Amino acid sequence: MNLAIDIGNSLAKLAVIENGQVVDFLKTDRPDAAFVAGVLDANPAINAAIAISCRTADSEVESLLRRRLRRFLRFDRSVPVPIENRYATPETLGPDRLAAAVGAWTLYPGRNILIVDFGTAITIDFVTERGEYLGGNISPGADTRFRALNRFTDTLPLCSFPQQEKPTLLGDSTRSAIESGVVNGIVYEIEGYIRDLEQRYEDLRIVFTGGESDFFAKRLKNTIFATYDLVAYGLNRILEYNAK
Repeated sequence: MNLAIDIGNSLAKLAVIENGQVVDFLKTDRPDAAFVAGVLDANPAINAAIAISCRTADSEVESLLRRRLRRFLRFDRSVPVPIENRYATPETLGPDRLAAAVGAWTLYPGRNILIVDFGTAITIDFVTERGEYLGGNISPGADTRFRALNRFTDTLPLCSFPQQEKPTLLGDSTRSAIESGVVNGIVYEIEGYIRDLEQRYEDLRIVFTGGESDFFAKRLKNTIFATYDLVAYGLNRILEYNAK
């Protein structure tokens, strides 16, 4: 068994992986050594782990993993990956974006893949059928847009995702105008990427991941493959790739 850990600014995601499949997936806002130790205790067959972190205070977690497991790998820009990274500034590329690209290529090899990760930021990434990571774009996520409208104006309220299955095209109140504006704006944004990439690349596979992936997958007409554990699959593949 392997353990894949993705530690973000406010949330950590841990995946227990057996024979290439995620068999358990956990989230916590306290990714400390005690929590990780509990995961290891509950899964004694885990003998290797890989981690990415955007925090600087994870030395206790790393020490625990190195002490208790046969092998530990911290994923950063120096670690080889099984796809070609053609990003012009690889030193600035977030490891979670690259791991997601590897995960998509692992799940759908030989396909042109558009990856959309819905989080604090929305990241758009693309991998060719030849396994070339070409890069992508970054824009504010839904919650970031809601908070920005509230913070940088004097009168607009703080809103969140609309309760209805599909937001109205045009809001009939300030609140519904904000809710529909943010959600529809993101939908139109993603539809534009899909349209333009389908014109350039054949056999395009569209993969959504992140916290709001299911929410937005239901609101687009295209065939969407939504998976919350895409980064975990990528990290596991990178761990195996570096075991050679």
